[in-house]
Amino acid sequence: MTQKKVLVSGSAGFIGGYVVEELLGRGYKVVGIDNYSKYGPVTKSYDQHPDYEFHEGDVRDTELMVELLSDCDHFIAGAALIGGISYFHTYAYDLLATNERIMASSCDAAIKAHAGGTGRLKKVTYMSSSMVFESATEWPSFEGQERQVPPPLSSYGFQKLAVEYFAKAAWDQYKLPYTIVRPFNCVGVGESRALGDEEILSGNVKLAMSHVVPDLVQKIVKGQDPLHILGTGEQIRHYTYGGDLARGIVTAMEHPDAVNDDFNLSTPHGHSVAELAQAIWGKIKGADVPMTLISDDPFEYDVQRRVPATDKAARVLGFSADTTLDTMLDEVIPWIVSAVENGTI
Repeated sequence: MTQKKVLVSGSAGFIGGYVVEELLGRGYKVVGIDNYSKYGPVTKSYDQHPDYEFHEGDVRDTELMVELLSDCDHFIAGAALIGGISYFHTYAYDLLATNERIMASSCDAAIKAHAGGTGRLKKVTYMSSSMVFESATEWPSFEGQERQVPPPLSSYGFQKLAVEYFAKAAWDQYKLPYTIVRPFNCVGVGESRALGDEEILSGNVKLAMSHVVPDLVQKIVKGQDPLHILGTGEQIRHYTYGGDLARGIVTAMEHPDAVNDDFNLSTPHGHSVAELAQAIWGKIKGADVPMTLISDDPFEYDVQRRVPATDKAARVLGFSADTTLDTMLDEVIPWIVSAVENGTI
């Protein structure tokens, strides 16, 4: 039996790294492509794995993508300019323009590799985002709500919604099968300060690529007290472990009932930013040390509630994200502390 092969674009990225590990663990041959635009060259634990090959390249090179996809069974389209809230406010145009070109090239190449069903490529699994629900006013956000609520106002959310339109349009015209997955608030190890990340002060400490968990950890480790947060701290997020998300993404890629469908991938448990800050503070400072918060002005598109419906992924895929916030923080905090000491955050 021929070993199945998967191309992962954005394989050197944060979620991409977890996805490659999950695929290798399930026995796939994996081809990764990344241009290192976010962090610069990085070393991954699987770089020398016999079933992994890496190509440093740009997904906008359609001919290269056609070549790489020609002997792959699946394509997980994860490459994108992506970052936290300051990143997508600072690079609002670049992010939109670049990601549209990445997605167009990805689809063009996949359409050729699929060849109307005569090619080896069977399906594309597209990485969307919870930000497609940016304009929701009722929760939980369920699959399909993204077409019922007004479109996202941020260029990042709008572009992620466009990814979903690419997927459906490629099916409508070329019958290229797809699955859309929407990760919610990934937490894990492997993030560094992004190249070109804006240097923005939050209190006496610079924001750490604006993702809230590494940002709060580095502030506390660097001694910030009172602790600065963006906005009131009442924002609700569903912090989901990267390993759980990768399991959901690969399960969605494999599952026969996931073809031409979309899935939220998230823990069902939500926390406010203030609750998250308290949890991190307690683990670093001690539960008996009081914490004081100061609210900085939030960014323009700081969504107040990102609350997913998770029942469809459970019902169709049998997927649930079970890693608790407490367990995630026990893994992630030491990694971030080490990164701070090494000057990478």
